[in-house]
Amino acid sequence: MQHKFKVGQLVDYSPTRSGLSASSSGYEIMRLLPREGIDLLYRIKSAGEAFQRVAKEQDLTRRNSK
Repeated sequence: MQHKFKVGQLVDYSPTRSGLSASSSGYEIMRLLPREGIDLLYRIKSAGEAFQRVAKEQDLTRRNSK
């Protein structure tokens, strides 16, 4: 299985683990990471946050252009 998203692509992040919050401004894919078990992983960053996150592909959706 290959990564669904590409570096530079804008996505929305909805973490499946409770207790985590996500920026409403969306995220940019910074890096494609190796698979962890069955999950494809990405390093993502929001312009409104000073840090990057690691996200599972199942928690990401393509960001709609507005």
